[in-house]
Amino acid sequence: MQRDPILVVDRETGETFEEVVLGEKWIRWAYQNASAKPVEKLLFRSALISRIMGAWFDSRLSRGKISAVVDELSIDMKEATQAVETYQNFNDFFARNLKPEARPFDPDPKQVVSPADGRVLVFPELAEDVFVPVKGHPMSVRSMLPQIGERFIGGALAIVRLCPADYHRYHFPASGRITAAQDLSGALHSVNPIALGAGPDVFGENKRSWTLIETDMIGTYAFVEVGAFGVGSIVNTRTSGAVEKMDEKGYFKFGGSTVVVVFEPGRVQFSDDLVANSAKGRETLVKVGQPLATAI
Repeated sequence: MQRDPILVVDRETGETFEEVVLGEKWIRWAYQNASAKPVEKLLFRSALISRIMGAWFDSRLSRGKISAVVDELSIDMKEATQAVETYQNFNDFFARNLKPEARPFDPDPKQVVSPADGRVLVFPELAEDVFVPVKGHPMSVRSMLPQIGERFIGGALAIVRLCPADYHRYHFPASGRITAAQDLSGALHSVNPIALGAGPDVFGENKRSWTLIETDMIGTYAFVEVGAFGVGSIVNTRTSGAVEKMDEKGYFKFGGSTVVVVFEPGRVQFSDDLVANSAKGRETLVKVGQPLATAI
């Protein structure tokens, strides 16, 4: 079976690196091997396994895994507000808070910032409602956002893919007012490019939540949290009212996961480096609060 590496550009250094995928051989087997179809259905189209995993990561029994993961994934705990030994369970650690100074941002209202730590792929102008993730198949805004997708046809879209090593709280990329929100049930496919390349409509099939935020500067944008394999839950801590840029919106429990931000046509221009890297099929490693786009 051919192994196609996942290449990511580190924004801070400009260097391209190959992403290390936890459990890569199992993901490839589940999605790329025809004999694994029954297993794929059990693992990713049913919430049972993820619920069992979530219960374990919520228990005190999972505390012993924290230090090993910190070491294995080289997580910088100097950024966190708590020491490793103070977390009560693995999910407590996984959804850790960071010191405010660890994620600075530009307060200029014209500057839209990244909503999360992760690997960013941008689509400056959608062809109708279609976007194609790295190594993936065409995905549809209408499928991802049933009933509200029409206003974003021909708009712009950013995908921020989080990995287990990342900070897993997400924040509002621009100030505004929450006008609507909805939770959608669904599958729990992996959001890794290996899975995207295998064909499932991850953004249209997976469990997800969307929120509409009305702004004075960039119209109304949609903020979408996409659950994935192993994610115990999507927890939104802000669900109504006025919000400021970089206010916390919520967090993911254990597992890979993705945030998608969708803009109406003609409202934003993505940062040049994100556009250039995305045009080459490369994601860019970005931190929450760093520049994502500018209001037009």
